[in-house]
Amino acid sequence: MIGTAYIGSILVALHIILQITFIIRALLRPYREPASRLAWIVVIAVAPVVGILAYVLFGDANIGRRRIARMRAALKRLPSLSEISGGQNGRHRRYRAIPKRYTPLFRVGQSISSYPPVGGNSARLLEDSDASITAMVDDIDAATDHVHLLFYIWLADNNGLKMVEALKRAAARGVTCRAMVDDLGSRALIRSVHWKDMAAAGVRLARALPIGNPLSRPFKGRIDMRNHRKIVVIDNRVTYCGSQNCADAAFAVKARFAPWVDIMMRFEGPVVRQNQHLFASDWMGHVNEDLSDLLRQPIAESEPGFAAQVVGTGATVRYSAMPEMFVAMMNAARRELVITTPYYVPDEPIQAALCASAHRGVATTIIFPRRNDSWIVAGASRSYYRELLEAGVRIHEYVGGLLHTKSMTVDGEVTLIGSANMDRRSFELNSENNILFCDPELTADMRARQQSYIEASVPVELAEVAQWRWPRRLWNNTIAMLGPLL
Repeated sequence: MIGTAYIGSILVALHIILQITFIIRALLRPYREPASRLAWIVVIAVAPVVGILAYVLFGDANIGRRRIARMRAALKRLPSLSEISGGQNGRHRRYRAIPKRYTPLFRVGQSISSYPPVGGNSARLLEDSDASITAMVDDIDAATDHVHLLFYIWLADNNGLKMVEALKRAAARGVTCRAMVDDLGSRALIRSVHWKDMAAAGVRLARALPIGNPLSRPFKGRIDMRNHRKIVVIDNRVTYCGSQNCADAAFAVKARFAPWVDIMMRFEGPVVRQNQHLFASDWMGHVNEDLSDLLRQPIAESEPGFAAQVVGTGATVRYSAMPEMFVAMMNAARRELVITTPYYVPDEPIQAALCASAHRGVATTIIFPRRNDSWIVAGASRSYYRELLEAGVRIHEYVGGLLHTKSMTVDGEVTLIGSANMDRRSFELNSENNILFCDPELTADMRARQQSYIEASVPVELAEVAQWRWPRRLWNNTIAMLGPLL
């Protein structure tokens, strides 16, 4: 009896020590908001076993020291950002084509991933998902030197297989093709015969952030830190940026929410080289192949065009980068701010900046999908509705499918598009790519697309939200409270 009690006391003491150790770890973790630290402490204290296990799996935003070291080493091997942005000539025209009041936006963007704004760009907004894939395939079929692709999700559906066949054709005629996909998001394609067929055809393939053994993965870095980028670069001449994965709008893996409504833009000009640099940093961080020579190729004198810059975020960039970019955009608006995002789990500065935009008289509109593929995110998002509506923000819920477009337009002149959502995953966990540009004509095209979303949406009224029953409000607010843990 004494021995049993003694062993029991030791186990209890060990349990308490372990609990205190993880509470201290949560308190010492750098860059966490106080609300996040408090949330983890409560979880570990109230449900020790589950809380400690959850913290081991999801508590630290870390993809592993070796991976970060390799990515940073790859960045050091690449040419300087001045070289890839047009050297001395690029420096002269960096901010010349940007109205003075927008230069702080581009300075924020440059502070994130060091890409300066470059002038002389042109672009067009593609009509829909099918048109985007068709344009990419046409450019791949016209490629003469190289094709680079990076997608978070690549499905073996109609559009996905069009891309597979286009790469195989390009490789067959001697074009160097490199394709990288996220190891979790594109796991079905990686395990399919199509992946093997591309390799057999000479396409160079890579898996971003390979999971390996799921049991040992938590000890090497978080399994849910993913590469969420969507990058296409062809011949150092053309690049694509937007929200679309390599798949049909029907999106077979989550077909009940279809169609998935995305945007892609096709860019030409000096900004292509910045997307090339971002792709190269990912590729060289996973593959023992140096792509520096591609970035040292001469940059042709650009035609007249607008200023643009790539904004890339991830594990090698400061944790607050994407929220800073969003807040800067919101603060820059004087007349109109329009946002589309499928996932809204903001930090406090974003929620405050969005409300402040409406408070100072800016016509502020945000569009969400009516039906979200994540019930957790849907609940958390709606917990913020009342404060937004009371501030004067207009909220619309899109009913024509899952609105997956991530876009922001300011005063009909500046646009930010890309892969980043307004949620904690995009802020702290995922690698994202975006392009910021200043051009009234192209922004007008983006604004017209946003307007088509509004016209296919249901407006959310304050009176409606005020009448939500307490169980719904309790659920939404409880889920939102866990936002810092997500």
